[in-house]
Amino acid sequence: MPGYNESHAKSGLSVKLPAIETFPNQFQSYTIRIEITEYTAVCPKTGLPDFGTIILEYQPVKHVLELKSLKGYILAYRNIGIFYENAVNRMLRDFTAAAKPKWCRVTGQFATRGGMHSTVTAEFGKRPR
Repeated sequence: MPGYNESHAKSGLSVKLPAIETFPNQFQSYTIRIEITEYTAVCPKTGLPDFGTIILEYQPVKHVLELKSLKGYILAYRNIGIFYENAVNRMLRDFTAAAKPKWCRVTGQFATRGGMHSTVTAEFGKRPR
């Protein structure tokens, strides 16, 4: 697409973000679902703000994501120029690196812009039936 370049496409992927802390899991075979309604970032092309809800679902094995550090991690996106697709996939990468879950799904439901509503989902592993 004219006007979009490799710099836009890679924007935000290597920015240092706060660490996501974990604590030892005490149980097995359960699912955690976290809904974060305060996601904001910046479009790397236009500089306009993006708003959305991030839904994180995962099955912990040895580690559980600590919520205060998770909130700090998500809030750090506020000033980063990053596309929706990259944000959701980067979150999946960072969440799975921190918690090493059996499976994980990250869904971003982004506010309507230009008459279009976007939902982006990225998954790791297979969710048990």
